[in-house]
Amino acid sequence: MSNTDSYAAMLEAVQAFHTKHDFKNTGGEELTYRVALMAEELGEISSCVTKGKSRELLAEECADLFILLLGTAIAQDFDLKQAVWDKLDKLMQRESRMVNGRIRVSEFRDMD
Repeated sequence: MSNTDSYAAMLEAVQAFHTKHDFKNTGGEELTYRVALMAEELGEISSCVTKGKSRELLAEECADLFILLLGTAIAQDFDLKQAVWDKLDKLMQRESRMVNGRIRVSEFRDMD
């Protein structure tokens, strides 16, 4: 596994991108703006799926979203890698249910 395959290398590359464009001082790290960009990327991912676009284009749009997520962790100063492992630990403890014919894994707060 090369160094470019590591989470640390990806985080460093995204930090370099933020630094190159001075995101910290030009609004690029503002959280509401970043959420809007993530929503835009989700729309592009949805378009790839619903319009049957290529796997390569889907991968590119998913990469855009992942880069935004990494950048949000940088901007908000949290450890995304640890957050993923912590969340996976929680998810592994949850039960699954079929909901409308598809599997869901959630906390399932039953309505009484």
